[in-house]
Amino acid sequence: MNISEVAKKTGLTSKAIRFYEEKGLVTPPLRGENGYRQYGQRHLNELTLLRQARQVGFTLEECGELVKLLNDPDRRSAVVKMRTLEKVAEIERHIGELQAMRARLLALAESCPGDDGAECPIINNLSGCGCRKRADD
Repeated sequence: MNISEVAKKTGLTSKAIRFYEEKGLVTPPLRGENGYRQYGQRHLNELTLLRQARQVGFTLEECGELVKLLNDPDRRSAVVKMRTLEKVAEIERHIGELQAMRARLLALAESCPGDDGAECPIINNLSGCGCRKRADD
């Protein structure tokens, strides 16, 4: 298969496939006599794993580890499960941080009259000052 066929089958762009290759995240494809990359089922599996792992939040480094596990016949599912649950915990921490940010933003918005006046509690709060700054300050 050539790169455009692999792109169609994996849902990745040719550019993304080359990027993953440059980063060493997939098995290097063989080159035909014409110099074009030749891909097989192994590459499809690795690239599909990369795309799907990225979609659920794994970093490039973590994706590389997952590809290594994919290709390791002696892998232990316990290791894969542990990494997946670690990612879930990380996402839950991010959700908590985002919820706190949302609550703060809503409180700031509530404190602001949102009128044509220059006085803005949001700016005052975010800048750490209790009063409006003047140009000559």
